[in-house]
Amino acid sequence: MPRAAELACGDDRMMIGKTIHVTGVVQGVGFRPFVYKLARQHGLVGWVRNTSAGVDICAQGEPESLQAFLAALTTQAPPLARIDSVIAADCPPEHHTSFEIRYSEMRQGAFQPISPDIALCADCRRELLDPADRRYRYPFINCTNCGPRFTLITDIPYDRPLTTMADFALCAACEAEYHDPADRRFHAQPVACPDCGPQVWLEEGGDTTARGDAAIRQTVDALRAGRILAIKGLGGFHLACDATNTAAVAELRRRKGRVAKPFALMMADLEMVKRHCLVSEAEARILASPASPIVLLRRRPEAAAVAAAVAPGQAVLGVMLPYTPLHVLLFEDGMPPLVMTSGNLSEEPIVTDNADARARLPALADACLMHDRAIHIRTDDSVVRVFDDEELPVRRSRGYAPYPVRLPFDAPPMLAVGAELKNTFCVTRDSYAFMSHHIGDLENYETALSFEQGITHFERLFRIQPQQIIHDRHPDYLSTRYAQARAEAEGLPRLAVQHHHAHIAACMAENRHPGDRPVIGVCFDGTGYGTDGTIWGGEFLIADYRGFERAAHLKPLPLPGGDAATRKPARIALAYLLAGGLAPDDDLPPLRALPPVESGVVQRQVAAGLNTPLTSSMGRLFDAVSALLDICQVATYEGQAAIELEAVVDPAESGAYDFDTADVINPAGVLRQIVADYRAGVSPAASAARFHNGAARMIRDVCLRLSERYGLNEVALSGGVFQNVTLLGKTLPLLRQAGLTVYTHRLVPPNDGGLALGQAAIGFGSRDGVNAL
Repeated sequence: MPRAAELACGDDRMMIGKTIHVTGVVQGVGFRPFVYKLARQHGLVGWVRNTSAGVDICAQGEPESLQAFLAALTTQAPPLARIDSVIAADCPPEHHTSFEIRYSEMRQGAFQPISPDIALCADCRRELLDPADRRYRYPFINCTNCGPRFTLITDIPYDRPLTTMADFALCAACEAEYHDPADRRFHAQPVACPDCGPQVWLEEGGDTTARGDAAIRQTVDALRAGRILAIKGLGGFHLACDATNTAAVAELRRRKGRVAKPFALMMADLEMVKRHCLVSEAEARILASPASPIVLLRRRPEAAAVAAAVAPGQAVLGVMLPYTPLHVLLFEDGMPPLVMTSGNLSEEPIVTDNADARARLPALADACLMHDRAIHIRTDDSVVRVFDDEELPVRRSRGYAPYPVRLPFDAPPMLAVGAELKNTFCVTRDSYAFMSHHIGDLENYETALSFEQGITHFERLFRIQPQQIIHDRHPDYLSTRYAQARAEAEGLPRLAVQHHHAHIAACMAENRHPGDRPVIGVCFDGTGYGTDGTIWGGEFLIADYRGFERAAHLKPLPLPGGDAATRKPARIALAYLLAGGLAPDDDLPPLRALPPVESGVVQRQVAAGLNTPLTSSMGRLFDAVSALLDICQVATYEGQAAIELEAVVDPAESGAYDFDTADVINPAGVLRQIVADYRAGVSPAASAARFHNGAARMIRDVCLRLSERYGLNEVALSGGVFQNVTLLGKTLPLLRQAGLTVYTHRLVPPNDGGLALGQAAIGFGSRDGVNAL
């Protein structure tokens, strides 16, 4: 029943009434109990309730009290609330003798933003470790300030019957907390305890070997013994092992089929993180934030306890802190750092379902720590770098999705389906762009199915029926094929958007650029389908939301074998040498790395133009340089050569290679300088630094020329190459010192994980038919 604060209204007081509508992330974050307490504090009567459109309030009281109440709604809101608007209107006073919290109300077609999953709060952590507390060592402890949200909600409004907790009936003690507005578990939808909530158990070889706390303790013992465990978490299963156990890490790589791509780590606390990594104040703040992402941190050179195989060829470690009560219990008794990587074979979606885990994980894990709280939507861990003391997203998922990006315009309902790699999609409504969780690379049936299920869930959750579908111009992307099939089936208009235009539009949109004037867009990435049928990726565009002009770009160079060449940077380096008129002598590392037969094939391919598509990609130039410096000749994951090139940069080196700065930028001169330095015995670290320094100066010089030509002074930097904080850190000051305003990414990744936002922005800008199919 609704709870009421008994506040008598005397006849001698002048009473006025207000109806108040609050929008934003205001459900599942303790907003109603906050309103309830605030109303009592100011002597008001009336009610508050959730609706599928936000939170509605009817408040009556003295004018001064109402004004103070209205101001406090935003200035004193709960820390997890994100208020977008507070709309108040006068209303005639009604007969209320109390302030109450009313039942939620569903409204046809209405929607409201949803909170992401939130890391364990300090209060729950304290109770978790308190032997006198009734939830002592209970791995599902939560409250209105923490715990699962997005991964368990099935529909709005956010109430327990519309979550995966619906099947867990509350015991009397939890029921009392749930209905007590003074309790921090008031209407905490996942609230539970050992008597009424989800449970854990350990399975091995098809048998349950332990339940409850015994299962957790056996898991700890198994990890200490060097075994590999599958552990069900918030958004899916992790595969875990002792990160200091070289044999365990190597075995996990073998089983998972993951040759060199870095593993994520979980460490007990900030003190442990600082023993292994260099941590700035901003990095420490983000590590301990409610989102609790994986943060890429510089590894301490003297810290060798973490096995080298965790992140081979890397100068950084990806580290997160325990963000669930179960994680905290794993580290309670001095556990060393743990590998915590996604529970799947490489390139498949993360496993979320117990039955699926029994079918797919025994080949990967020695045992599985299960639980019976269902995961409605899979969500991988988010990954960020820190640049200029702010977040630079690399993967935006748990802890962030589905927080919306606020658009600088009101958009119609649209669906933007993103790209092929690092896929996310985006649905829009009004001023909100709801970016999805990380889907992954759309290269297999399982991931494609997860993509379609995610779209269905978002459209239902946010009450969106798309009026238009936007997709990449590449005809063979699975996301493109989905858009084509659905548009045809539903009679919807669709829009094909050039890949790099979408990158620049994403950067503009997240910076709330109105699009009333173009910007100079610098988009550097690995690949994108160009309007001329070649592979683009080293682009200077004059762009707004309506269209773009390709003003400058890297010279297109041959890519022998097409996409297959990206796995062998040595082939790219050889092809680039040949195209630049440089002799491919046997003393150069790429020639030594390639068997003579393969080297001969590449040379004949380039000479004949056979299966050698042209690419202007800056990402491929990074690959070629990495191979020329003998840093990476074979890549087993996307971006490996470029990442390892950045890792060796000597920060003290101030020299720079001279880039061509014409409208068609020929990298042959840079390659010639690199070869000369290699033969002169210059270290790879110095050459890598000179390459980065030269690239930054080239960006500045080209932007200045375009600024003068077009009369523009705003620059947007986007594309996966700008995840490279070394390049970003060298480029940004040069542009700013030249008097240019620079936009970078802070809300969505610069890589293809942010592409759907730009597609949606272009969909809005093209409503008059520009670029329409």
